[in-house]
Parts: sequence; C-alpha cells; structure tokens
Amino acid sequence: MPHYQEFLDELKSYADEEYRTFHKRLLKNDEIEVLGVRVPVLRKLAKKYKIYIADFMAFPDDFYEVTFVKLTIISLLPYESFVKYVNECVAIIDNWATCDCFAPKCISKNKDEFLPFIYTYLNEGKEFYQRFALTTLLHFYVEEKYYQSILNILRDKIDTGYYYVHMAAAWLLAELMIKFYDDTAEFLKENVSVDFLDKKTHNKAIQKACESYRLTENQKNYLKGLKR
Repeated sequence: MPHYQEFLDELKSYADEEYRTFHKRLLKNDEIEVLGVRVPVLRKLAKKYKIYIADFMAFPDDFYEVTFVKLTIISLLPYESFVKYVNECVAIIDNWATCDCFAPKCISKNKDEFLPFIYTYLNEGKEFYQRFALTTLLHFYVEEKYYQSILNILRDKIDTGYYYVHMAAAWLLAELMIKFYDDTAEFLKENVSVDFLDKKTHNKAIQKACESYRLTENQKNYLKGLKR
C-alpha cells in the first residue's frame, strides 16, 4: 500500500523542469502546483497502482499530477464501479487538461445510463462541471441518436461566460458540423437571428470547423458567411 509521501517522491523522480514550465504555462492557472511529469508516465503509474483506489482517493490534491493519477485510476474501472466515484472525481477537476483527459472508456457502452450524470453536471452551473459534461458528449455522444439532445444542451444548459465552457461548446459544435453538416449549419443560421448561443462561441465554432480537413471549401465558405 503506497503512502502519500512515498508516491510524491516517486512522482518527483520523473519530474522534468523544462516540461513543468511548459505545462504550467498551458494551464494558465498559477494556483495549480505542477511537478512536470509527462502524461504517459502518469498513465503507467495509474495502471501500477489501480488496486489502491481508496488510498489514492484519500490523497490530497496538492499537485496536478496526483489528481491526474487519481482520475486515471478511476477511469480504468468498469462502469458499475466507476459511477460510484465519478461525482468525487468531477468535484476535484480544476483545469482544462485534467478535464479533457478524464474520458473513461466505460461510458462508451453505457451512454444512456450516464446521461443523467451529464445533466446533473450541466445544472451545477460550475465551469469544470460543465466542461466535463461537454467534453464527455464530444468524446462519446456525437452520433445521430443524441444529436438533438446536444443541440438542446447548447441552446439552454451552458454558461459560455466561463472561458473553458465557451471553448468546449465551440469544439463540440464544430464536431457536430463536421458529422452532421446540413442540420448544424441550419442551427447556426437560426442562431444568427435568434441569438440563443453567444457571438463568441458561434464564431469560434465556425473557426474550428473551418480548420478541419473534413469539410469542403464550399462548406467552409458558407459557414464563414454565417459569422456574426
């Protein structure tokens, strides 16, 4: 059974100061303490310690890497076990990198069952609760069955006043445009006059979609004409 200080010492043995400086700058949050351990190493450590769930969940979240390993351990669980911890996991997410990497594969085979969790996180009204909900939709739900539900969420359930919610919403909407171009272009066209999605998110989604090689030049030119 690993003790917190022993695990911290192990993490520090893998730390890279140059990477720490680079990654801390990407996080854009000086309050987050970063050791500078690369993601592949963190994932290997999570697999190494995955049987010590209770011990790791009790560790303090003083360092980015500790939280990352915690969430990765939980993401390795089968769905029935994963959902016992997911609320605790989402509550400790405080940055975009940890959020975006927390994409448990067990959700992919339990999408209907997990939807109530997504709505719960959206209704929390907190930045990283909402971002986790949106990135989970992006990772697992961009398919015809959930298409209209996602549009309704983008219309009514998000607070794009939060920067990282705004960016996740634009990312998700861009992916919808790529997968369901005609219907999503119509959604954007409607938004030009109805204004249910704010201008910056509307335009950022178009920008992201136009950066994709999966749309034609004619499609991209049409979308650019929908910018506000």
